[in-house]
Order: sequence, then C-alpha cells, then structure tokens
Amino acid sequence: MKIAVFSTKSYDQEYFEKYNTEYDFSFFETSLDASTASLANGFQVVCVFVNDTVDKETIEILSESGVELIALRCAGYNNVNLEAATQHNIKVVRVPAYSPEAVAEHAIALILTLNRKTHKAYNRVREGNFSLKNLIGFNIHGKKVGVIGTGQIGATFIQTIKGFGCDIIAFDIHENQELIDLGVQYLPLEDVFAQADILSLHCPLNQHTKHIINKEAISKMKKGVMIINTSRGALINTADIIDGLISEKVGYLGIDVYEQEENLFFQDLSESIIQDEYILRLMSFPNVLITSHQAYFTKEAMREITLTTLENINAFQQHLELKNEVK
Repeated sequence: MKIAVFSTKSYDQEYFEKYNTEYDFSFFETSLDASTASLANGFQVVCVFVNDTVDKETIEILSESGVELIALRCAGYNNVNLEAATQHNIKVVRVPAYSPEAVAEHAIALILTLNRKTHKAYNRVREGNFSLKNLIGFNIHGKKVGVIGTGQIGATFIQTIKGFGCDIIAFDIHENQELIDLGVQYLPLEDVFAQADILSLHCPLNQHTKHIINKEAISKMKKGVMIINTSRGALINTADIIDGLISEKVGYLGIDVYEQEENLFFQDLSESIIQDEYILRLMSFPNVLITSHQAYFTKEAMREITLTTLENINAFQQHLELKNEVK
C-alpha cells in the first residue's frame, strides 16, 4: 500500500521509518491543499497534519487520484471536509489520544513561565544581569483555575494543576463525574469567565467554539486574567485578544496555537519578513508567550502518534473495524 505523507518534517519521517515494516511511504515537505493534491496521484492513503487543508476541492482531486483513506496524525479534524469525504467514499481516521500529559504539561509550563517570567530571567542572567526588577509573579496556590473542555487533555490538566492547590471550575457540555469527585465545580460558561484567575482552553474547534474567547467573553472576565490556549488557534479572536491586552483586561496570554498558524508555524522564518501583523503585534507584548504548536511534541507522543496511525492504516487495509474513524 502506497502512502503519501504531507507536511513532513524530519522527525515525522524518522518515526515512521523507525516503526514501519510493511508500507511504501513517500514523504512530502509541502502541505496538502488543492494546489498540491495531485502529488497523491497513485497513492491509496494520504497522511496529513493539523495545518493541511483537506477541503472539498482537495478531496475531489484526491478521489480522482485514487485515494481511499485520509489518515490524520493528530486528534483534531476541523481541517477536513467530512461531508465531501463521505460523498467520495473516502474514509477518515485520526489519532484521538496520543499523549494528553504532553499537552497538559505544556499548558502548565506556559502558566509558570508567564507568571514567574523564567524566560526573561534566563536571558538576563546570561547577560550578567541579576536584578529582580519587574520579575515578580504570584502564587498559583489558591487561585481559581477555569477549564474550558474536560476531555482527556482537559481532565489531565485538571488533575495536574490540582496539585498546586488551586480551586478548579470548569465548563463542558458533558460533565465528568470523576472530576466532580476530585472537587471540580462545573459552572455555566459565563460564570467560568467571570470567576477564573487563570483560564485554560482544552476544547475542540467547531461551529460552537470558534472565537469562544471574544470581546464579549473578555468583558466578563476579571481584570488581569491569564488565558492559556494549547488547543486550537481559532478558539480565540485575535483582534479581540489584542484589544484585551491593550486595555489590560487580559493580564497574561500564553498560546501554543494561533488562528493563522498555517502560514507561520513549523517553519524557520528567522531570515524572513513576517507579513502577519497580528502575530507581530502579539509578539510585541511583554506579557504574551507564544510557542509554535509544540505542546504535543514529546518522544512519547510521537511514538503513540506513529503507532496509532500505522494501526489505523493496517485496519483499513485488512478491512477491519476503523475504531478511530471520524464520520
């Protein structure tokens, strides 16, 4: 079976070559969209990542090229037109849970770094500056942490941040009894916005959650709130969060994802003129910390992503039940 892997980085190829024993992989650095879909001609499977564009036009080209399976090597599938895939009899599979600990721990790393300014302290000390001026933080212990989305990653985040002695409030359309037993209080979304000192986003991106953090939501929050997003970029309206930072309503922002990241993340642009005015504006704030979609990026997660993707492909080839199919 021939498999075309798009948006390939060196580490993707390394892990697939390490664990693959039977399939014919071809690796393309380019992302998948309508302009590159013809590269999949003659392949039965395409393997794609978060910033590939698998829209209706792309799927039509994939279907004409003989593609029968879209294998996502990620959990999110908002970049795939599922209706078009169904119409063209193309199955879609994903990796629903590779390492919730990896993402949850990165969210906490963003909280700690933003709060205690360790990134700034590191640079100061390297320059021989041992002053503590403007490095003051706050105790996380006793703070109220709001969690939007309590699936596997959100639940793992809660279990971890609970160890800091925080009060946890949460919103999800499906309440988790185990988390309630742990002391988590589920509240309406507006109440979570109003009460949280730290707000961490762990929900999927869909029509109901797009721009869940917007001007109206920010207006309900405490002055100086910390907002963390390790889920999907479009959960936050970028223009509105910038206004919130300027007004100082938002005191801290930590993001591992960004609305327009497909044009930026996973690339070395250090010698380029970045044309995205929003990301440049965000980078100019001293209380904003941006990482480039690395929350998932641990050895354990990469291994699980690779093995689950191979299992999905094998199940398809063997005409077995696709337990990770997205319909």
